[in-house]
Amino acid sequence: MSEIPDDGYSDEKLKEILKNSKTIAVVGASRTSGKPAHYVPLYLKTKGYKIIPVNPFADEVFGEKSYKSLKDIPKDIKIDIVDVFRPSEDVINVVKDAIERGDIKLIWLQEGIYNKEAVELAKKNNIEIIWNRCMMKTHKRLIESSS
Repeated sequence: MSEIPDDGYSDEKLKEILKNSKTIAVVGASRTSGKPAHYVPLYLKTKGYKIIPVNPFADEVFGEKSYKSLKDIPKDIKIDIVDVFRPSEDVINVVKDAIERGDIKLIWLQEGIYNKEAVELAKKNNIEIIWNRCMMKTHKRLIESSS
């Protein structure tokens, strides 16, 4: 895999995003406890975030109703962050779903996930996009350590 460029987000900006966000849709949420797509959202849930799992193969994850796609989450649910645990090549479809939904302002791609085309498409549609960062590690480093 080629070098992943820096997303350009400062610690201050990341801290602000984490502090001001309440609801996280987790695309690729897993029921398998050893996977990051399970323990990262579970950690975030214990920190007070509302987690909305998106997994086409599960009815429920972490005791929360799971949705087949971002587009299936009812429009009256405000999503602050879309946290993505999918292979880099699948990110373009997540971005397209976010654009189609029309109310997504920020997409967060977990560690090791980057798709140049998806990043450009998100930015072109005024969606902030963070990539190659673990939301749990970032939260622990910037929020937990300062509280």
